[in-house]
Amino acid sequence: MNTSPTQLTIGVVAPLTGRLAPLGRPLSYVLRAAAPRLARVRNGGGHKVSVVVRDSRSDPAAARRAVHDLAATDRAHIVLTMAGTQVLPAVADACEELGVPCLSTTFPWQTYVRARGADPGHRFRWTYHFAWGLDDIAAVFAQLWEELGGPHTVGCLWNDDLQGSLLRHEEYGFAPVASARGHHLVDLGPYREPAHDFRAQVGRMREHGVDVVTSAATAGDLARFHRQARQAGLRPRLITCSRWLTYPHTHTVSAPDVHAELADARVATLVYWSPGHPYRSSLDGTTCAELAHAYRRDTGEAWLQPLGLAHALVETAHHALSTADDPTDRAAVARALAGTTLATIAGPLDWNHGPTPNIALIRLAGGQWHPGPDGPRLAVVTNAHIPELPVTGRLTAT
Repeated sequence: MNTSPTQLTIGVVAPLTGRLAPLGRPLSYVLRAAAPRLARVRNGGGHKVSVVVRDSRSDPAAARRAVHDLAATDRAHIVLTMAGTQVLPAVADACEELGVPCLSTTFPWQTYVRARGADPGHRFRWTYHFAWGLDDIAAVFAQLWEELGGPHTVGCLWNDDLQGSLLRHEEYGFAPVASARGHHLVDLGPYREPAHDFRAQVGRMREHGVDVVTSAATAGDLARFHRQARQAGLRPRLITCSRWLTYPHTHTVSAPDVHAELADARVATLVYWSPGHPYRSSLDGTTCAELAHAYRRDTGEAWLQPLGLAHALVETAHHALSTADDPTDRAAVARALAGTTLATIAGPLDWNHGPTPNIALIRLAGGQWHPGPDGPRLAVVTNAHIPELPVTGRLTAT
């Protein structure tokens, strides 16, 4: 084991520019705020730590180049990343090819595995992820529907890309869990993003008597669908939407008509982190409420759910470097990640008991966007899977 002080490098691939940039801001903030606590790890003789951030530009090819630069030029001992159903797998694949430990988060583990050309059960050597599953989303959304009674005829507004195909998957997807709870799922038909005409989907909604809609659409597409359904005289009692609608639509799209349409729709979504979550940072004991408050104070912006995951990324990287047999050896850092069990500000993470190798799970609650004086407010409306998380609002049907 190396016992002499050396320089360790944490590499970060973040969307500083491009369409994913709103999701990169929480990560950039956490890196700045946690810098003093990341500056050194006590392992062997103790090591100084530098953090090098490279822009993915919200583009898979640019993300791969960023990994190559971090590996070859910056000599990163671990790479962190989050955001982007195409960008994140590109980072993970590049790290796997180059033999650099990688830790990522922010989208369902089935998407993470399948986007990389593998099936559940495949074991990657260098790359690790923490999030939730499509099945976990289905369980939370079904509970939201059941708050309105039920069972329901649920219209599935899913795209024609990887996300949509996995949601439809008969074994690994969303549909099996929701159907097993007695709900009748109707596929409204795939569409290409961005979409401009949802008349076919609205027609199927009418044909099948759909009263609840579930989706993973962008804010713009969901607003367009809702407007066209409303103009056709149809109004679902509830819309549940994951992916982009886990963030305030005012942060991810600038169009006022989209904001008005989605505010009217009262979209329900999943909650994976909030100021009310009962967790603390493993670095310094910071609570979720304190982190959210500090973010608002320092940036002037409302907290976003990725804030907690970004902090957990940093915590886990620090833990891996602190516990690796030799933190200067990338293989040792990867082994440390593989065996990590850690209580973080995003909840307990355990790579020893995940649903498939290389994955640690985060528990989900159900939320709904309620109008507030400062824009959309995410209220926690169901907490069956996190009973210690306070409910902060009632589910409202339209």
